[in-house]
Amino acid sequence: MYGESSFTWEYVCGYETREQRKRRLFRRIYGLGVSVCIVCLAAMTAARLTAAGGIRLLAEKFWSAEETMAVDRPLDEGMREVIRAQEAVLSIAMTAAPAAIVSGDESGPVTVHIPTIYLDPGHGGADEGCAREGVREKDLNLAIALLVRDQLREQGYRVIMSRETDVYIAKETRVEEANRSGADIFVSIHQNATEEGSGVNGMEVWYTEDDGRPDSRRLALLIRQQTLKSTSAVERELRSDADFYVTGNTSMPSCLIETGFLSNRAERRKLSLEEYRQQIADGIVQGIAYYFHPKTMYLTFDDGPSVENTRKILDILRERNIKATFFLVGENVRRYPEMARQIVAEGHTVGIHCDNHDYDALYESVDSYVTDFEKARQTVYEVTGVETNLFRFPGGSVNAYNQKTGKAIIREMTDRGYIYYDWNASLEDAVINPDPKQLIENGVSTTLGRNKVVLLAHDVVGSTGLCLEELLDKLPEYEMKPLSEEVEPIRF
Repeated sequence: MYGESSFTWEYVCGYETREQRKRRLFRRIYGLGVSVCIVCLAAMTAARLTAAGGIRLLAEKFWSAEETMAVDRPLDEGMREVIRAQEAVLSIAMTAAPAAIVSGDESGPVTVHIPTIYLDPGHGGADEGCAREGVREKDLNLAIALLVRDQLREQGYRVIMSRETDVYIAKETRVEEANRSGADIFVSIHQNATEEGSGVNGMEVWYTEDDGRPDSRRLALLIRQQTLKSTSAVERELRSDADFYVTGNTSMPSCLIETGFLSNRAERRKLSLEEYRQQIADGIVQGIAYYFHPKTMYLTFDDGPSVENTRKILDILRERNIKATFFLVGENVRRYPEMARQIVAEGHTVGIHCDNHDYDALYESVDSYVTDFEKARQTVYEVTGVETNLFRFPGGSVNAYNQKTGKAIIREMTDRGYIYYDWNASLEDAVINPDPKQLIENGVSTTLGRNKVVLLAHDVVGSTGLCLEELLDKLPEYEMKPLSEEVEPIRF
């Protein structure tokens, strides 16, 4: 019927080729399934994290191989089912190590680091620590530490314990083991007691001030913040003058938490409850999680530069190694060119705010806005050498002055390639005689716990500089970053 046609042979060859592809993919899924099983088994033996890191890398290779196979090769429904199954297996595998820190990009190899926590339940064995009415510190320390250990391992962290039973371990041995382990952080769990009166209560967190381990403070802040939140315990001062061997001699960021006073009857009773110990453990775990996986905040300062206030803010940011974003006013740049140059020299991002803060004239028309903007942008370029495409509308992109012209201005600025940023948290410091304490409360409360925050502040306001250090201490769960053209804008 088909004469000399090779239809049947071509069809058979094509079918075999398709079947071969399916078999190859099925073999891959089988192999991947075995890998996932290995990850699960490794989890049962506390070594799954290493395997999970391997799965991440293997997953990337599979995706790369799949993309290569897909080039110029149409997929039939059978092959699509195979690929969908492969995706499902990979999805399960990729959740095996949520604690892993993945770094790298398309330009280089991806690396996976599994954070290691050295957990130290204080005292033990013949050393019972403080005790009141049969409640012993060493027992509470271990009970809380075991809860923390289990949660951390469940989340994919590697945990090393100084002790897991009621044994005595010398503090020197604990430090030696911790330093030798290569742990990323050290957390010691203790209880407190005092002879100054039974009314003394609350939670204390200690760390040793050390230029070589600046992250000890951040670790202590996080564990204190999150444990206070989970327990509603009485807040006591964060102490940087810890005279403890374990915090002073460990080589990694370290802190020591005293979760309560056994000399206080009510606190002793709470610490004896499993539910309350679980709340303490929850807080410690969340603090550790934020240490390794912080949320993101973009600090932004409008209306500057000024001399005294901007300099104070720059000093604080430099001390903490934080980069921020300054939306500059052209006339202030001309007035204080050295401050504008210092902002740039210290590695901060600069954007345009306006040239003159006359809202009525600024938003009168598209032309009036663009003219003001370009004047400010030219000033910034001439003074600092920076050609920036970032800007912030005075009053934000939606305000009482631009109701008639705002949309047209946004279209024009976007067409010119400029990028504007609003905010989703604010110090609300653009008021008369702002109270620094209120500004801190405003800044913390308006974040609403978001994972990505653009915080509005003003570096021409004296109270902003006065409250900045305490504000940053209240936000240890955030990593501070400068804005860039790659950051997706927050907009009203």
